[in-house]
Amino acid sequence: MTLRVGVLGTGNMGSAMVGTLRRAGHEVVVWTRTATKAQAIAAATGAELATSAAGAVKGSDVALSSLADDKAVLDVYLGEGGAVEGARRGQVLLEMSTIAPDTVRRVGRAVEDRGAMLVDAPVSGSVPTVERGELTIMVGGEGAALERARPVLEALATRIFHVGDLGAGATVKLAVNALVHAIDVGVSEALVLAEKAGVERTAAYDVFAAGAAAAPFVLYKRDAFEHPETAKLTFTLDLMAKDLDLILGLAREVGARMDQATENRRLVGEALEEGFSGRDLSAIAEYLRR
Repeated sequence: MTLRVGVLGTGNMGSAMVGTLRRAGHEVVVWTRTATKAQAIAAATGAELATSAAGAVKGSDVALSSLADDKAVLDVYLGEGGAVEGARRGQVLLEMSTIAPDTVRRVGRAVEDRGAMLVDAPVSGSVPTVERGELTIMVGGEGAALERARPVLEALATRIFHVGDLGAGATVKLAVNALVHAIDVGVSEALVLAEKAGVERTAAYDVFAAGAAAAPFVLYKRDAFEHPETAKLTFTLDLMAKDLDLILGLAREVGARMDQATENRRLVGEALEEGFSGRDLSAIAEYLRR
């Protein structure tokens, strides 16, 4: 089924989604707050340009957003010319950013007031995963809305999990990222331990990649850990800090102990204070080497 898809946000993930949706045969109309970014991705993929978030949503069968943080989501949906203004009865909007569940529900109420349906559908994966259409997507919202949006999600993902009501997708994404960030710090500490004890970096990682700890993250981040000076930036320490703040905020709200996440946030804060802003999250290992 070919659909017309509005894409709000053309950062690393959003841009990759535009390309993947176009290769899957969908029509795409893009909008972002930085017009030159939208123009570049439109030129590269053959997508159309919208002049506002409302315009991108209004002309689409399904619209999706992939944005930096909660503030960006609230601005893009609820601000002047925002996505909510363009929503119409029966339409499905997919919010795919990593944000707080309460933010999802707040936006959802505004979308529902227009007669449309919001689904929170954050993703697990990286830019190469998007480009291959192999994301894992966690969906919160009504089953009927999920089914309407499924052709779009299936172009981007190999695994789609309906985990509950609106906000449940965001909750599970924060839980997933708590685990991913714990693995990141764990690999960093283990690798530096082996190196400081005299084991060559690649030899240690050979064992990591073959043993019980060989999670997908350990495998696909190998180059970043082994060759930090040349590895491609995929997810910054700044975003890791943002995620951990959201995770710890949710933990306080629901009364969950997150001792490891608390320590990981402290460590990331140290690295950022020492000039590691803008570096890949695997740079925790380089920070520990110092």
